Amino acid sequence: MRLTLSTAFLGLLVAQGAMAAGNGDAAVGGGLGGVLGNVVGGQLGGSTGAAVGAGVGGAAGSAVGARKGSRTEAAVGGGLGATGGSVIGNSLGGSTGSAIGAGVGGAAGGAVGSSLGDDRGGSHSGGGNYKHKHKNKYKHR
Repeated sequence: MRLTLSTAFLGLLVAQGAMAAGNGDAAVGGGLGGVLGNVVGGQLGGSTGAAVGAGVGGAAGSAVGARKGSRTEAAVGGGLGATGGSVIGNSLGGSTGSAIGAGVGGAAGGAVGSSLGDDRGGSHSGGGNYKHKHKNKYKHR
């Protein structure tokens, strides 16, 4: 339990940079989801279970934290970031490194994915969604 709290705290510290970019909720969600998924998955299935759990937790946490228009991108980013962070962290520092890597990767991936989703579809000024609602003033008589 102590390991989980310390890695979650470290994930939150790393997520502060993402918060400054305006994607803080997706970053925090991805980081916490990645850490918790990593720890639970590691208990159930070793290092492979930790990586899978981190991916699922990072994706879920990022999606919950992201704005409505960018949830899919945040989920993909958070899941991939947490999984990659878990695998890299495991090779560098065992189970502790895996949990830290999952938190950092989930936070970064969730923030980047959310930001990409905001840039792609967050604006109503383009994208072909505008309908012309003006009626013709001059009708044929």
